[in-house]
Amino acid sequence: MSTTFKNSMREVMSLAWQFVRKNGYTMSEALKVAWANFKLKTKMKAGIVRFYFRKVDGTTREAFGTLSEKLMPETKGTGRKQNDTLQTYFDTERGEFRSFKKANLLSII
Repeated sequence: MSTTFKNSMREVMSLAWQFVRKNGYTMSEALKVAWANFKLKTKMKAGIVRFYFRKVDGTTREAFGTLSEKLMPETKGTGRKQNDTLQTYFDTERGEFRSFKKANLLSII
């Protein structure tokens, strides 16, 4: 097996187990959400993606985001420790960086 495939599988399974432990998901639910997060991250690195997630207050938010270096402004490190439970992205509508809880991802369009 290739190294990139192993690393991808490791990332998905690690995220799934995190959902099981911290959010009380069944393994089936956790794998579905983990794969959706992996696919979202991959698509955002290639361009702008439309996706939906549930906000902390329970409402659904539609977002257009990217992680493509060509479409984002130049970034500098903030010195903050990265939070593994959050997915950060550049919101193309607002022109700002935003984040959401990975467990709250609903769908990718």
